Amino acid sequence: MDDVFVGNLMSSPVHTVDADTSLQNAGRLMLEQGIGSVIVVGDDDHLEGILTATDFIKVIAEGDPDPNATVGTSMSTDVTTTTASEPIRSVADLMLEYGFHHVPVLDDGEVIGVITTTDLTAYISRGAGPRPRDTTD
Repeated sequence: MDDVFVGNLMSSPVHTVDADTSLQNAGRLMLEQGIGSVIVVGDDDHLEGILTATDFIKVIAEGDPDPNATVGTSMSTDVTTTTASEPIRSVADLMLEYGFHHVPVLDDGEVIGVITTTDLTAYISRGAGPRPRDTTD
């Protein structure tokens, strides 16, 4: 796994929204696409934040959500990122240590993808074939 890089496994293109997108529309996009997060970008496609399924749970848990609420009111802005050339092992270790499920991938500040626990699981699943049977019985 040391010779595999984030760029080999990341999901791209990534689903993005802007901070003014309604939470309802962002949630609808996530449901329609079967994804657990959307990346929030500005006009220049630079990262502003991330909105995850966990963020939606917080909105509901905190009480009656505002029907006019935008992504900007609920997104996480202190976002850990990576690059496509980062070894996948170091990003996987980071995700395990901090409990992240989505890490945006940047190139010169521009979002080019996202690496998720689903991407990692798919890689491990494809790489681990069935064990050979022991024929020395």
